[in-house]
Amino acid sequence: MKVSAELRGFMARLGHDFARPELLIQALTHGSVASPTRPHNQRLEFLGDRVLGLTVAEALFAADRSATEGQLAPRYNTLVRGETCAEIAREIGLGEVLKLGRSEMMSGGRRKEALLADAMEAVLAAIYLDAGFDAAQTVILTLWAGRLDNVEDDARDAKTALQEWAQANGMSPPQYSVTDRSGPDHAPEFEITVALENGRRAVARGKGTKRSIEQQAARTMLAEIGA
Repeated sequence: MKVSAELRGFMARLGHDFARPELLIQALTHGSVASPTRPHNQRLEFLGDRVLGLTVAEALFAADRSATEGQLAPRYNTLVRGETCAEIAREIGLGEVLKLGRSEMMSGGRRKEALLADAMEAVLAAIYLDAGFDAAQTVILTLWAGRLDNVEDDARDAKTALQEWAQANGMSPPQYSVTDRSGPDHAPEFEITVALENGRRAVARGKGTKRSIEQQAARTMLAEIGA
């Protein structure tokens, strides 16, 4: 099967060269452009979610032999949630190769978090079907490496902690606002400001989802107030 240069480039970024590229094409095909002869990626998404889950659970279990289930669960949830999958999809330019219907494309489908997360899981399933669990595991551990290393910090829900602190100190919930946005659509960079009722503010800037930058801003505020 002839593979376009665009897909070749994506495979290079992904870290897997498909023996059966039709699996990758299906993983990148959204329901808005599917047909009886062109299947969409929903079934693969279902499988990929399980492949990702097992890989992450095994990695966390092996990395910290003394961790309790209560400690492992939030780390796991942080690594497999849709926001994380979408962030990684953006990092490897998955949105650029998504196959979408015209209406979905016009509405910014290549940037939508849910579409990117679903397609990322479908791509992992495609790797699994193409070359087995070890190949899928290798790709996941490579793409998720930095997040696995920092998962304990990332798993702390800073926004919840900051809201609880504010309420305990007689304040209304913190307010988050986007004070700047830059970068290409597939890899946006946000500046988020969090403000407390007493006028105190903290700012965070970075690539990823708005929620992830909000978490960074909340962590910055917590550090500043010593909470």
